[in-house]
Amino acid sequence: MNLTDLQALEQRYLMRTYKRAPVEFVRGEGALLWDAGGKEYLDFLGGISVCSVGHCHPEVVEAVREQAGRLMHTSNLFYTEPMVRLAERLSASSLGGRVFFANSGTEANECAIKIARKHAHRRGISAPEIVSFERDFHGRTYGSLSATPALAANPDLAPMLDGFRAVPFDDGDALHAAVGESTAAVLIEPIQGEAGIYPLSDETLVAARQACDESGALLIFDEIQTGIGRTGSLWAFEQTPVRPDVMTSAKALGGGMPIGACLTSPEAGEILEPGDHGSTFAGGPLASVAALAVLEIVDDAALLRRVREQGAKLRDALLALDGVEAVRGRGLMLGVGLEDGFDAAAVGADLLERGLIVNVPEPGTLRLLPPLTVDSDQIERAVATISAALLSYATHEQASL
Repeated sequence: MNLTDLQALEQRYLMRTYKRAPVEFVRGEGALLWDAGGKEYLDFLGGISVCSVGHCHPEVVEAVREQAGRLMHTSNLFYTEPMVRLAERLSASSLGGRVFFANSGTEANECAIKIARKHAHRRGISAPEIVSFERDFHGRTYGSLSATPALAANPDLAPMLDGFRAVPFDDGDALHAAVGESTAAVLIEPIQGEAGIYPLSDETLVAARQACDESGALLIFDEIQTGIGRTGSLWAFEQTPVRPDVMTSAKALGGGMPIGACLTSPEAGEILEPGDHGSTFAGGPLASVAALAVLEIVDDAALLRRVREQGAKLRDALLALDGVEAVRGRGLMLGVGLEDGFDAAAVGADLLERGLIVNVPEPGTLRLLPPLTVDSDQIERAVATISAALLSYATHEQASL
């Protein structure tokens, strides 16, 4: 079956919720992918920050293969060792409380929203409110969607859930003013990912923590994209002056297997009780052993230091390119802001033709999320490819004047 056949089947049978690039990938290894024709690509998107230890990391593959041969599923009505071992490791490495497992980031955020609302009701708040920043992205199920202002504005999906409000991005004063007696939680990304890689300032994070402490609200960090080593520490909050009460994780946690987790402080971990929440597949042994293997690789001081070093090298090299105006982010989570006149979508399409996979989250930005195991040669190759694409675009635009 060739690409044309696949496209015909997609047009007939798949809901039209994605605009796919005309490439069929059939194999991956480390930072590399190969399409059905044998063409090699350097993957600087990593399945949108999912394959952070690279494609088909042998330790993750072996853990999944061995577990699949013994036990794939039971349900949360019984114990399995991988689930409880993973909960212990996540708790010990983060907030020290309890863990709820889910299958995705949006489901992890749904759990966090439930925790916030129940906590608020216990405090006597009848109509709890959750405050987020404009341009935040928290998911596509209705609770998470209601906390995602840009998507929540779609009238065809209305009505959204009540009890959500947004304030201007990185405006600590506006956030502090929005938090009051009815606030259940502040739910924010320490670095906005889908918006185009925009870090929150330390001042704003401190303002959020102070506002929550004053009001009794919970501070929730959405670390679905920033967590599991992406910024050069296991969790992004470790490089900030604040500590959240609740945190969500997914994407890179499973190394390609679907898994999400809601992590809490000891106090917040006691809020949900039997019957308050559940999930048929969550915390299953296959996804759990994959996540344990990923953590064994990533939760390593030498690797995390190298993520910071490689990220700095990539940032500096990108800033030196003609056509690049700014590079935002931390570690190996970078948004490349292009100069006025550059169409990021056109540049991104050209990069794909040249064998480099990136993402275009907004008109003037290229998003780079390479594997944490990327090497210096691959960084140099990516920078050279981006340089060539920017030069080609500028030359073409100049010739058309």
